[in-house]
Amino acid sequence: MYKQAIVVRKDLKMSAGKLAAQSSHASIASYNLVRRKFPKIADEWERNGMKKIVLKVETEAELFEYLELVREAGIPAEVIRDAGHTQLEPNTVTCFGVGPWEEEKIDKVLGKLKLL
Repeated sequence: MYKQAIVVRKDLKMSAGKLAAQSSHASIASYNLVRRKFPKIADEWERNGMKKIVLKVETEAELFEYLELVREAGIPAEVIRDAGHTQLEPNTVTCFGVGPWEEEKIDKVLGKLKLL
């Protein structure tokens, strides 16, 4: 079974709309990465309901710690940086998307994080 995870920084105190937009960027970016490199995984994820979760971290440093763990585990991930047109400074790292990938492997790395 495959799922996708989005890991979001809470310290930025983004509005609900901004958080939704940044999470959407992360979902699409990481999906596109998997679609290019592992099309069979992307196809199966799509056929099975596109399961995803949104998790939170408290700081940019914590976000990068988890990103490094995800990448060390060989799981595709994409970082999102805000363009700076509205609430945040340009290039602010807001979140990252993971997978879709094997649910057990994502949970092994990100399982200690709480749902947003």
